[in-house]
Amino acid sequence: MATLFSSYTKDELLKKLKKQRKMALIQGFVIFLMIIFAIFTTIENGISVQTFLPLFFSPMLAVMFFEIKKIKKEITSRK
Repeated sequence: MATLFSSYTKDELLKKLKKQRKMALIQGFVIFLMIIFAIFTTIENGISVQTFLPLFFSPMLAVMFFEIKKIKKEITSRK
């Protein structure tokens, strides 16, 4: 069964892996900042929409890590 990444060359997979790692790191940092700001906002103003905003973006980070794992698996299957 062909995977999504089977049509990529090994060099393209390595570039995509590097890009995905970088984007996951940036998104993780942004979510961390959102959590910090949500805590301070909740302390000052009480519960609001901003309190739950990091919860909406956290699944995207999980999907990115899952995709990184699939790319690594495809790279190791080619060795």
